[in-house]
Parts: sequence; C-alpha cells; structure tokens
Amino acid sequence: MVGRVVRINDHGLTVGEDHHNAKLTNHEVDMLLELHEAGWGYGRLAKKFDISKSQARNICTGQKRCQTGVGFRTVHLP
Repeated sequence: MVGRVVRINDHGLTVGEDHHNAKLTNHEVDMLLELHEAGWGYGRLAKKFDISKSQARNICTGQKRCQTGVGFRTVHLP
C-alpha cells in the first residue's frame, strides 16, 4: 500500500495544507500573513490568493489555519 505523511493536531486530525479542504499551502498562508502585516487589505489579499475576503480575514484573525501540527501520521491511499 502506498501512503503519505500528513501533519496532525493533538486530536489526531489533519491540519494545515494536509487538510482535505485546504486551498492554500502553508507557505502561501505565511505569505498572506506577512502581506497583511505590511498593510494589504483583505480584498487585495483575496484577489492575490484567489480566496474570498472573509477567508482572508479568517486566516488573518486566527479563526482559520490557526492550529499547528504536533505530530505526523501516514495515510494509506487506495
């Protein structure tokens, strides 16, 4: 069986770019946060990263993508 390693939180759930609904990589999230600190607004960030303004806001305010992984596990692919 083929598997891939994913980052998990303290409950064993996937987080960050490994989450099945993730639209951005961890690097893109870091870049988004840096641009926001540099003065970019949510609308401009949303356009650059092709996400909604509310998603850009949620990432910047820590409502989304705020968990850090505490470990790894292997997910077996079919």
